Amino acid sequence: MAAAEELPELVVLRILKLLPFRDRLRAARLGSGRHLWGFADLLPALPPFLSSLTTRCPHLHHLSLTEADLHPIPYPTLPPSLTSLELRCCEIPSIWFNGPAAPRLHRLKLYNIPAFTDSHLLNVSSHRNLKTLSLSGTYRVTDKGIERAAPYLESLEHLELHHCTLSDSALHSIARHMNQLRILRVTSIPNLTDSGLASLATLERIEKLHLDLYNEFSLCAVVTLCQGLPRLSSLTLDGVQPEDEALGGIKAGLSYCSFTAPP
Repeated sequence: MAAAEELPELVVLRILKLLPFRDRLRAARLGSGRHLWGFADLLPALPPFLSSLTTRCPHLHHLSLTEADLHPIPYPTLPPSLTSLELRCCEIPSIWFNGPAAPRLHRLKLYNIPAFTDSHLLNVSSHRNLKTLSLSGTYRVTDKGIERAAPYLESLEHLELHHCTLSDSALHSIARHMNQLRILRVTSIPNLTDSGLASLATLERIEKLHLDLYNEFSLCAVVTLCQGLPRLSSLTLDGVQPEDEALGGIKAGLSYCSFTAPP
């Protein structure tokens, strides 16, 4: 049998990921010089381990947390190598996502983080290399917050807004500033109308678009927008019934585009 140091790094990493979490942290020192710990999916409520991540996993680049209380964890204490962060149902302090030597994220996904506010979003917008931002269930983010942060999010390529309390004003801010967007999802936001949707026509780099009809969007406005996006290749549209006669019109009007209407 080959010694551990003779195995390919990818094989060693996959073996370590099968260990119980505590054993994985003990084994992290083995990979400190070989970039073995590029991914970690942490279990809830692990403040002691989170506090020691920088020393135990100095090359960590993706961190996924569920139902964790992050109040005891200052953001700058996370590994500076971190580029991707995913939080689900977590508690966060009133001041976070900034600080000296803090991680500068490329990818941030938040699911049901009601404590996330406009101030947090503004801190996130200072991460100039941010490419992916997903906000789902962040009810305290407002139109004003989007307006203030949007000018600093010009490098975003992938934006998802789901179950947020926003209006057309937020879409206008996105349309004015986020011209590098290639993937856009705007769903379950009931206050949006055709006026806000029409403003997105300036986002000429959009390749994938995910919308729904649970708000005030009309099918006609959706088709008009899609026809004005020269690079669009994929449309996902929620809230369309299979028997809806307009489906044929959408498919005909967007024959060049992959169309999905989830059940």
